[in-house]
Amino acid sequence: MLYLASKSPRRLELLRQLGLDPGLLDLDVPEVLQPGEPPEDYVSRVAREKAGAGLLKVMSAPQAVVLGADTEVVLGDHVYGKPVDADDAARMLRELSGRTHRVITTVWLVSADREEHATCESQVRFAELDDAAIARYVATGEAMGKAGAYGIQGRAGGFIAHLSGSHSAVMGLPMFETAGLLRKFRLLP
Repeated sequence: MLYLASKSPRRLELLRQLGLDPGLLDLDVPEVLQPGEPPEDYVSRVAREKAGAGLLKVMSAPQAVVLGADTEVVLGDHVYGKPVDADDAARMLRELSGRTHRVITTVWLVSADREEHATCESQVRFAELDDAAIARYVATGEAMGKAGAYGIQGRAGGFIAHLSGSHSAVMGLPMFETAGLLRKFRLLP
């Protein structure tokens, strides 16, 4: 049985597109960048911690497999997590405006006797955004709860001048890499 260690409706939707209906695990795993920790290591660590915490909750379930994922927006070496408030969201969007940033997503699948992971990195270039466009977007509430204060699957899709990589990874779950991991665990044909 597959379990999703995430509150993300987008990750659930993407797994359902693969024909899966995972059990949902409500976890509160701290997402705190350690001093000097490279962004790639941070994303992988957090995704692994989510999967591991989820596995602890379902250890009694026979053949449980838990999927944990993390997605972060990175400009230079600065990690843009979820905004704490509207002002923080506006600041992030101003800093991303007119620039190319990386979106790093790592997926871990763990079971009682096995662990596998995959990482996908995409490049996203934002158009130039003026303060009015940023304020309108932030006012929708869509920026909250999303790394980098935007969701590619929503209104912010109109901000993206160019994407090189995986659209689904920017949403929060790289479909190609995830399907490969699921096949290794015999959860997909």
